[in-house]
Amino acid sequence: MNVESLAIGTELLLGQIINSNAAEIATRLADFGMTHRRQTVVGDNASRMEAAIGEAVERSDVLIITGGIGPTQDDITREAVASVAGVDLILDTSYAEEMRTRWEKMGREFPESNLRQAYRPHGARVVPNAKGSAPGFGIEIDGCWVFALPGVPVEMTAMLDDHVVPYLRSLGGADEGVVVSRVLRSWGMSEASVGEMFDDIFHESENPTVAFLASAGVIKIRLTARAVSESEARKLIEPVETTVRDRLGDRIFGVDDDSIEAIIHTMLLRKGWTIATAESATAGLVASRLTGVPGSSATFRGSIGAYAPDIKTSLLGVSESLMRERGIVSEDTALAMARGVRSKLSADVGVAVTGSAGPSPLEVEAGTMCVAVVTPDGERSKTFKMPGDRERVRTYTATAALHHVRLALMGT
Repeated sequence: MNVESLAIGTELLLGQIINSNAAEIATRLADFGMTHRRQTVVGDNASRMEAAIGEAVERSDVLIITGGIGPTQDDITREAVASVAGVDLILDTSYAEEMRTRWEKMGREFPESNLRQAYRPHGARVVPNAKGSAPGFGIEIDGCWVFALPGVPVEMTAMLDDHVVPYLRSLGGADEGVVVSRVLRSWGMSEASVGEMFDDIFHESENPTVAFLASAGVIKIRLTARAVSESEARKLIEPVETTVRDRLGDRIFGVDDDSIEAIIHTMLLRKGWTIATAESATAGLVASRLTGVPGSSATFRGSIGAYAPDIKTSLLGVSESLMRERGIVSEDTALAMARGVRSKLSADVGVAVTGSAGPSPLEVEAGTMCVAVVTPDGERSKTFKMPGDRERVRTYTATAALHHVRLALMGT
């Protein structure tokens, strides 16, 4: 069974809202072995919507539409689907009355525009919405089942789980077996370099397949296998995963949904250590990520945002002569900052960042960033040349700092 998804909304095309629904739909289809062939986004334009729906109906067995079934004038998914199906819209009088009653119980005046949500294409079956006021619907058009669901993620996901996926499975919609993915997270090499390292298995391995994804300095290697069961799929993935791990070594830091922050938190707990940060160019980004982990108060002592040189001296004990001789943007200064915050905040681990984030250079070329980590077992520091604009430099540097903490805790 081939499935497509179509997201409706000009706000998606303008980048005002992220299309998280597409990921949710894709995940659920993969879990049940359904073939997800295409994702499309189209704005709130009747002719374009009808064209997109018509094309999807011609090439797919199932089309899942999200968005455009609310009460406002630009919610025209019902009309577009009805037009493609060649049927009229009908008013579900019982649901209209149900909405009126619901509003009366809340002591609120019922907006007549809400009645738009009680219309559906003739012959369509209702998809109940337990979390909102806009019911979805499903209708068969030329052998393709078309389901229209709300764009609100919490409503869409519940309706997908409770009604659409079970119905498709009842139709025998799941292909034989399941699709399982394993994502290995790495840091320390570029996407191109990782791709070259695994060029052989990318071309030679058909099941599992291999894909590479880059995000904020982290390179993810996704291994996806299809088999008759989850356990069989994981057996197919296992030897390829072993190859990936052997080649990347300690550049692999986690799998699937692991985050570097959570990994550091767990490592600190195991050692019984605490951590503190001293940040100049990143101004708290490292601390923010460390404290985003639930329970971080058990391992995080605090942070000092030391932008100005005199703050580096007065709060962290970095000598003025060191900054004059070595530079504010230097590994020596970063190490002094890490030692200082470790002492000042009585932490076991001190991590520090100093640098020239840009766009104007500070002592050195913009993008030059220095990271240092001090633990009871030793010290380490490194200078990076980060690409991109100021925010990208800061984001990538925060990621680099966290990975140097991980490596320091590992003793490598």
